[in-house]
Amino acid sequence: ARNAKDCMVSYYHFQRMNQVLPDPGTWEEYFETFIDGKVGWGSWFDHVKGWWQKKDTHQVLFLFYEDIKKDPKHEIQKVAQFMGKSLDETVLDKIVQETSFEKMKENPMTNRSTVPKSILDQSISPFMRKGLWGLVTNAEPAW
Repeated sequence: ARNAKDCMVSYYHFQRMNQVLPDPGTWEEYFETFIDGKVGWGSWFDHVKGWWQKKDTHQVLFLFYEDIKKDPKHEIQKVAQFMGKSLDETVLDKIVQETSFEKMKENPMTNRSTVPKSILDQSISPFMRKGLWGLVTNAEPAW
């Protein structure tokens, strides 16, 4: 799960650059659309709440984006343990390195740079923008 405000900002910019989805309108219009759950992927609130409830009755590992950014090594270890695997330090360090936002932003397999502009117009907004969250950076929102 990720902070709702940060998801909303990411989704807004994604929808602006995605030529297949409807134009999100102004930030104010999109804010209302997102809060009402009237986006193509449904309500963020219902989605997160639904998985949160299932974590106690099903084999679901619930992670937070903010925790992954804060201590990726620890969170990757959680995933491995959840899957019944043990990773040695070398492998764990390599996973942390290869899954860093900076590394993934450079990788065409994850940054979507090979997707045609007619589908994802990254001149409007890059697919991978900042990889930050407002609560930690104290940055002013992009809108």
